[in-house]
Amino acid sequence: MKITKITCAGLRGATPEGGWSNEIQPDDCVHTLIAVHTDSNQIGIGSVFTNDRLVQASLDVLRPLYEGENALEPERVSEKLHQHMFWLGRGGSITHAISGIDIALWDLLGQATGQPVGRLLGGQYIDRIQPYASLLMQEPSKMKDSLAQVKQHGFRAFKIGWGPFGRHNAQMDESIVAAARDAIGPDCQLMVDAGGSDAYWHRSYKWAIQTARMLENYNVTWFEEALTPDSIDDFIKLREHSPVPISGGEVLTRRQAFLPWLSQRAFDIVQPDVTKVGGLSEERRIAWMAQDYGVEFVPHGWNTAVGLAADLQLASAIPNTRFVEYLTGSPFIDEIVENPWSIDDNGYLIIPKLPGLGLRLNLDAVEKYTGSLQWLAP
Repeated sequence: MKITKITCAGLRGATPEGGWSNEIQPDDCVHTLIAVHTDSNQIGIGSVFTNDRLVQASLDVLRPLYEGENALEPERVSEKLHQHMFWLGRGGSITHAISGIDIALWDLLGQATGQPVGRLLGGQYIDRIQPYASLLMQEPSKMKDSLAQVKQHGFRAFKIGWGPFGRHNAQMDESIVAAARDAIGPDCQLMVDAGGSDAYWHRSYKWAIQTARMLENYNVTWFEEALTPDSIDDFIKLREHSPVPISGGEVLTRRQAFLPWLSQRAFDIVQPDVTKVGGLSEERRIAWMAQDYGVEFVPHGWNTAVGLAADLQLASAIPNTRFVEYLTGSPFIDEIVENPWSIDDNGYLIIPKLPGLGLRLNLDAVEKYTGSLQWLAP
């Protein structure tokens, strides 16, 4: 099975707010779907956390390297693309685009073998996993109402992040967290994401350690992105002294970038994003490396239904993975699939056992948010 072409389509019209200082709008594109076409007319689907114009430009650069390649060798083909991009885009948009290609190649391999991707990634340790509902922070009363509504859908774990947190004062921060804990009750998991990768994040180690001590009072499961993404020395110190687990890593790409953070124990929990880091091939290596260093692996998943499907498959193949992220209220997760995601009575998602990613796209919704289905045509 040979690759004949790779196409992409950006998702627009319902892009959710990110809580960023330069806030994205519904018609902005930050998520792009990828289709790898083959000479057998089978198509693999991937997802990229990057604007579609950047993805298309990356595909143009990569085309001589992937055309005619074996579509059933995702790790080798993806590594070939990485190796030849040393001078042009290592770690940037090209790496993000390779992530989507790699996910689509694993989808194709699963289709060709009749197996779910998780089994091909090494075997499925679990058949279901707990999703945590990912919501933006709001002022306390609105935060409480939003969480109460989401809890009605069956979630038992919640992450609140960005928004006003860390951007006003300690009293505001604590009042938001207190409202969140009150809304979900004592038996649900609560995670807090400061959003330290936002532009011009100004909070330092001292703010982070003081905030971590406050979060301990609310039984917070982890404190995410408390510092700027390159502050490795401060992260090492914070992880050592924080009374709550420290997580991060969503902006890092490729396994090489993660090595110093893991080997120096900058995180208790590492959160690579499959749609940016280099795909399933790369994220699997990072997940196993994390286990070697005693760091918990939880995939970052602020993306699409395709990204969520990839996270579910990888989570099934990595022992002791407890959570996947579920971005609430996004049509790019909830609407573009034929069979909507369902949370069981215990707050868990069943990991699909269909071949490939186990995903069937709702083509009407895909056309609505991409503007065309031409990118899926042979």
